Amino acid sequence: MPGSDNVPTTGLTALELSGVRRLSALEAVRARIALAVDLGLLSPGERLPGTVQIARALDVSEITARRALVSLCGDGVLERRRGRNGGTLVAAHPTPGTVLTTETYRTATDAVHRLIDHRLALECGIAHLASVRAAGEDLSELQEIVEEMDRAPSWAEFHGCDERFHLRLAEATGVPSITGPYGAVLRELYRYYLPYPVDALRASNREHRDLLDALRRQDTAAASEAARHHVETLRHTMFVGLLSAPADTGTVAPGS
Repeated sequence: MPGSDNVPTTGLTALELSGVRRLSALEAVRARIALAVDLGLLSPGERLPGTVQIARALDVSEITARRALVSLCGDGVLERRRGRNGGTLVAAHPTPGTVLTTETYRTATDAVHRLIDHRLALECGIAHLASVRAAGEDLSELQEIVEEMDRAPSWAEFHGCDERFHLRLAEATGVPSITGPYGAVLRELYRYYLPYPVDALRASNREHRDLLDALRRQDTAAASEAARHHVETLRHTMFVGLLSAPADTGTVAPGS
């Protein structure tokens, strides 16, 4: 639940997420934003979304998000500007590695890949069933969410739309027992998502459109393949892929 600062541990992922779960909600927000700055996903001088939007996207309370931003300003990762064009921005010259808790995420490669594998198995099956069973109302709502993602002003708003799209896709299978387990895996994986350039996120929304087109055609093979490609893309576009990529390869659009 957004703003709870506490998500119950599931039996499936409790062990592999123990490192992240040992972080307080405050430190988790600090680490995720600082790592995004270290990796160049947030650029010097870039304005961050509002506190409310950040809190919703990172699933913490507003006060936790606000405290994290203030402390990152104190660390020199972010800076606060006043006035009409002010707000919280990435510092002009942030020092990499300032926030030591980013190491918790840097060492989480195996856990993230296991979660991606689990999501892959579920999502391909969900896409297959949805291509057969999705009704016109399901397709219309999915289309609306895709269009909303195209208009998202920042990574924070896009993230919320992305979660809604995938949970709505699971509902379109007509199998109520799927949504709970799939939603749990999705939320666990979202714990590792970082702020990302919104232009790259909008580009990745094409994968949602490809999947939606396959659903309309009731093409089970194309729907499953679109879902497979969408999830597999995470292996090299999430931070675990960026950490091992050559520095000059540039930013790759993520499939969230």
